[in-house]
Amino acid sequence: MVFTNVINPRSAVERKNEFKPTLVKKGASIGANATIVCGVTLGEYCFIGAGAVVTKDVKPFALVTGVPARQKGWVSRSGAILGNDLVCPETGEKYVLENGFLKIKL
Repeated sequence: MVFTNVINPRSAVERKNEFKPTLVKKGASIGANATIVCGVTLGEYCFIGAGAVVTKDVKPFALVTGVPARQKGWVSRSGAILGNDLVCPETGEKYVLENGFLKIKL
């Protein structure tokens, strides 16, 4: 996979003062040949599909794929795709959707 560091790169123009930070939070998974454009945050335990081009922040536990990357669903901490019940089929861990963000149900 690849991280970019400048939004508008040009080989003949030095833009080191325009580098933008990218934050990858705990548990995030990034697939082969994915491109992460600078300046975004990848939320906890998100899953970036192979070949995706991420151009904006990714929510925690979100599954994103495509060019540009778009959210296709939710994944658990173990990486299993969650169904409508938001229960991990591998561990039984339960999740809840609050204000558009997935969280572990306590």
